[in-house]
Amino acid sequence: MNQTVSQEAIVIDEVFPHAPETIWKALTSGALISRWLMEPKGFEAIAGNRFTFQTTPAGAWDGTIHCEVLEIVPNERLSYSWKGGHDSNEGYGSKLETVVTFTLSKAEAGTRLRLVHSGFVLPKNDSAYRNMSEGWKKVVKRLDTVVAEESSQTLH
Repeated sequence: MNQTVSQEAIVIDEVFPHAPETIWKALTSGALISRWLMEPKGFEAIAGNRFTFQTTPAGAWDGTIHCEVLEIVPNERLSYSWKGGHDSNEGYGSKLETVVTFTLSKAEAGTRLRLVHSGFVLPKNDSAYRNMSEGWKKVVKRLDTVVAEESSQTLH
């Protein structure tokens, strides 16, 4: 049986009524990242910095997501590798070697946030792709909440 292998990306494009600097702070502060995504261990917004996230383990995988900051353009672009899973796992926890990129640009109503999580190999990463497609939508909503809270605090 010949299965076609394809590479897929999750793309979320939202406009937030906030300044790029405010969203950038939420994307690059470890304390704020833990409020909208997961707690990062060792995160610093410096290219080459390695850090981890911890999620639910599965099979031979301990649940650690290994990341490395690939690109930083203040208030414009943040990109990091997102690697996890294990070769022996099927479905959840299958080996994953992907990249998450946040791009900020000015928009009429504030700032456009474009999130691209690329590098999913289908069918192998099918369950991660499906789960994270839904997961990132929720994460972006939480990010908006955190940014709104942060910007209301700076106004007072």
